[in-house]
Amino acid sequence: MFYNSSGRKIFIGVVTGTLLSTAINSALAANEKQTNHLLDNEGKPVFTQFNECVQTPATPNQPPKLFKECGDIGDKDVDGVPDDEDQCPDNTAEEISKGVYDDKDPPRSPNDKPSNNKPPQRPCDKVGCPIDTDGDGVPDYGDDCPDTAAEYVVSAPACTKHECVNERGCVVDSDNDGIIDCLDKCPDTPPEARPVDGEGCSVTKKEELSGTFAASALFDFDKAVLKAEGQQALSDLAAKILASAALQKVEVIGHTDPVGKDAYNQKLSEKRAKAVSDYLISQGVPPEKISSEGRGESELIPQEPGEAKKSWHARCRRVQVDSYVKQ
Repeated sequence: MFYNSSGRKIFIGVVTGTLLSTAINSALAANEKQTNHLLDNEGKPVFTQFNECVQTPATPNQPPKLFKECGDIGDKDVDGVPDDEDQCPDNTAEEISKGVYDDKDPPRSPNDKPSNNKPPQRPCDKVGCPIDTDGDGVPDYGDDCPDTAAEYVVSAPACTKHECVNERGCVVDSDNDGIIDCLDKCPDTPPEARPVDGEGCSVTKKEELSGTFAASALFDFDKAVLKAEGQQALSDLAAKILASAALQKVEVIGHTDPVGKDAYNQKLSEKRAKAVSDYLISQGVPPEKISSEGRGESELIPQEPGEAKKSWHARCRRVQVDSYVKQ
């Protein structure tokens, strides 16, 4: 019972002895208004006959408690999503930094206008949880690769990080062999062991059919036209290469000595490598499996102690043929 200024009793629908004269001291999410409510002996808000919460003097509850039915809707992580809708009510400032999902409005971000944010589109997007623009299971605030390809989007019901995406939201190929780590059964393949198969493992090995030919055995001095004896040596090599059913590729590399200008030596090495390559093709080696290049004087053979310069130069002038077969 309460009394007005004339001393008359005013009944407000509260049973004597069943009320606690405690009140709630809370901030409304919408307008931060300080509101205190009369509670019953169960600690629940008391309503008037008009179904409105009874307000009382500013006496805080112990412990404080919010009442949705009285219009008290908190937002304890201050992400812009009311607690009763928030599926991630304890976001940190970092998690909120790139915005959170909201079913009613575009995702809210403290640094963006709502209209600039990406609206939720997937079943894995939860209201009040950090935005994950590329849908790989790593929220934008911790994603170093926020534009991961669509094939790595996670799906319900698991909605966990995609197995091919690392903790920073990136798809990694540690050995740079073209096969991403999650599919690579040989994640440490060295460059010299390539190409690789679909599982990232080497498919080739250098065959014993490889050989290094002294330039003098193939060409006259300063020439790039194969001599007869040179053709015979290459014919024998071609026959051995073609006998291997697992042939993958053949590389022909020309080298010169350091005498003369670099540009001239480079050109000569290229011509000699091509002459050898063309001859091997004429003997039946598939052209799509053979390549040639010249390296001029860039990869000289080390001169041995006491070795005559003429002899050293002769060893530097060479054509190397390497064949590779599937393992």
